[in-house]
Amino acid sequence: MAEQKNAAVASAVDVESGQGPRSIPHWKLVVDQALVTPEVLNWKYEGGGTVEDPYVVKWIEDDPRNPMAWSKTYRYCLSVTMALATLAVAFCSSAYSGALTSLVMEFGMSLEVATLGMSFFVLGFALGPLLWAPFSELYGRQILFILTFGAFTFFNAGSAGAQNTATILILRFFAGSFGSSPLTNAGGVIADMFSAKDRGLCMSIFSLAPFMGPVLGPIVGGFLGEAEGWRWIEGLMAIFSGVLWIAGSVCMPETYAPVLLKKRAAKLSQMTGKVYLSQAEIRQGPISLKEALSTSLSRPWILLFKEPIVLLLTIYLGVIYGTLYMLFGAYPIVYRIERGWTAGIAGLPFIGIAIGMVGSVVYTIVFDDKRYRRNVEEHDGYAPPEARLPPCLLGGLVLPLGLFWFAWTNYPSMPWAASVAAGIPFGFSMVLIFLSVMNYLIDSYTIFAASVLAANSVLRSVFGAAFPLFTKQMYANLGIHWASTVPAFLALACLPFPFLFYKYGGSIRMKCKYAAEADAFMRSLRESATDTVPTAAATSEASRGDEKEAETRSSSGLGEEHEEEEEARFERIKTGHSAATHREVPQYEESPFEIDRVHTRESFRSHRSKAESLARKVGRR
Repeated sequence: MAEQKNAAVASAVDVESGQGPRSIPHWKLVVDQALVTPEVLNWKYEGGGTVEDPYVVKWIEDDPRNPMAWSKTYRYCLSVTMALATLAVAFCSSAYSGALTSLVMEFGMSLEVATLGMSFFVLGFALGPLLWAPFSELYGRQILFILTFGAFTFFNAGSAGAQNTATILILRFFAGSFGSSPLTNAGGVIADMFSAKDRGLCMSIFSLAPFMGPVLGPIVGGFLGEAEGWRWIEGLMAIFSGVLWIAGSVCMPETYAPVLLKKRAAKLSQMTGKVYLSQAEIRQGPISLKEALSTSLSRPWILLFKEPIVLLLTIYLGVIYGTLYMLFGAYPIVYRIERGWTAGIAGLPFIGIAIGMVGSVVYTIVFDDKRYRRNVEEHDGYAPPEARLPPCLLGGLVLPLGLFWFAWTNYPSMPWAASVAAGIPFGFSMVLIFLSVMNYLIDSYTIFAASVLAANSVLRSVFGAAFPLFTKQMYANLGIHWASTVPAFLALACLPFPFLFYKYGGSIRMKCKYAAEADAFMRSLRESATDTVPTAAATSEASRGDEKEAETRSSSGLGEEHEEEEEARFERIKTGHSAATHREVPQYEESPFEIDRVHTRESFRSHRSKAESLARKVGRR
C-alpha cells in the first residue's frame, strides 16, 4: 500500500516537473525551495522514517537543488548580482557627500548637520549582523533580500522627495539599516554556492564591492550634484537599488542549504506520511527567532570586550574604516576649497584609492594565495591562523606611508598628482588589512566566527559614522596638513597589533577563553578525522581543503565535549543506500556567515531534546 502511494506521488511529481534532475528550469529554482523530484522522493535516506529514527534529509547525488551543483556560469552570474547589490549599498553611503552643498543651500542647515545624513547611513550598517543574520538563518537569504532591499529602495526614493532636514536624516538611517543586509549575507550566498577550494577567486573579486562602492560614490555624486542637485543624487540611488532589487528578486533562488533541506524534509513528510528531518534540525532542534536574536545581540559584545584579539583588531579596522569616510569630507576641503576645483572634479582623486584597491586584489590572487597554499601544505593541511597575517603586516607598513604622503603633498602649490597618487598605497593597504584580519578572526574563532564578525562590523560602523562628523572642525583648526596627519598617527599607533599577533598569537589565543575553546574544538576535529574512516563526501577534495571553514559553517557549534554525544545520537540511525557514497558535488549544509550557537553541554542537550520533540510533531502530521 505504501509503495502504491509512493508511486502515485512520484507520478504526480513527474507530471508537475516534466523535467530530469539536470533540467530544472530557472523559474522553478526561484519559486520552489523544496523541489521534490522523483529522484528526491525515491532516494534511500539514512534512518527509518519514525519519530525515534527519522529519515535524515541531505543532498542526493546530482541534486538539482544543491547550489554547489549548479553550473559555474549560473553561479558566477548570481555572484555578480549579489556583488552589485553590495556595491550599490556602499555607493549610496558615500554618493550623498556630493549632495552636501545643495542641501546646505536649500534647507539652510549647517555642514555638520548635513554630514549626519552620511553618518546615520553608516551607523545603520551596525544593525546588519545583529538583525539580518539570524533572520537569514531562520528564513533564508531569498526572502530577506526581497524584503530588505525593497525597503532600502523605497527609503532612497523617499529621501529624494524629503521636504525637511529631519525627514532626510531619518530616511537615511533606515536606508542604511535595511540596505546593510547584502553586506551581511551576500558573502554567505557565495559560500553557499562555492566550496572553499573554488571560492577564492570569486571572494577576492567580490571583496572589491564593499570598498569600491564608497570610492565611486563621491565621483558620481559630485558630478550629478553639481549638475542636477541633491534630489537627483537620491533619485539615482533609488533607481540603481530598484533595478537591482527587481533583478535580484527575479533571478536569485534560495541558496542557504539548511533552509532548503528543512523545507524539503517538511514536504517529504507531508507527501509520504513518514518522518523526515534535515541534519540541521536533528542537531539543533527548532530555533526560535527570540533565541537567535538573543545570541546575536549579546555574544558579540562579550567577545569584543573579553577577547583582546577581537578588541585590538576591531579597533584597527575601525580606524581604517573611519579614515576612509573621513576622506569623503577631507578631499572636498583639499581639492575644492584649497585648489578651487568644481564639485565633480574634486571627486576624481578617489580614483587613486580605487587603483590601490584593485592592486591589492591582484596581489592577493597572484602572490598571497600561493603563499598561503604552501603554508597549508607545510602544516599537513591545517595552517595556523597566524598564517593569514603576512598581508596585514605588509598593509600595516604601507598604510601610514600613504597617509603621511597625502598629508604633506596636498599643498596647493604642489602638483595635484602628488597627493592623488597617495591614495594608491592607502587603497592597497586598506583592502589587504581587511581581508587578512577577517580571515585571521575567522580561523582563530571558527565556531564563534559569526559573533566575532558581528562585533567587528558594529564597532567599525561606529567609527565610520563618527569620523566624518569632526572632519570639518579638525581641518579648520589644524590645517590641511596636520589634520591629514592625525589618521596617519592613528594607523602608526595600531601598527604593532598584527606584528604582536603574528609572533605571539598562538600563546595569546591559548589564554583567551573563546579562542582557546575554538582551538580545542578544531584539534578534536583533526584527531577524529585521523581516527575514523571518513565518508566519500567528507573526504572529497573540496571538503578536505578547508575543514575549519566547514565547521564554521555549522551554526550548531558543537564543542569538543559534545562529540561522543553526537556520535551516539547518530549511531542509532541505520544506513541503507547512502547518498554520501556516490556524491561528487561538494556538500554544503551550513554557512560560516551565520549566527553561532551557545557552545555548552546544556545547550546541546536542549537542542537534542528539541529535535526529538520536533520529530514527534512531524510524526503526528
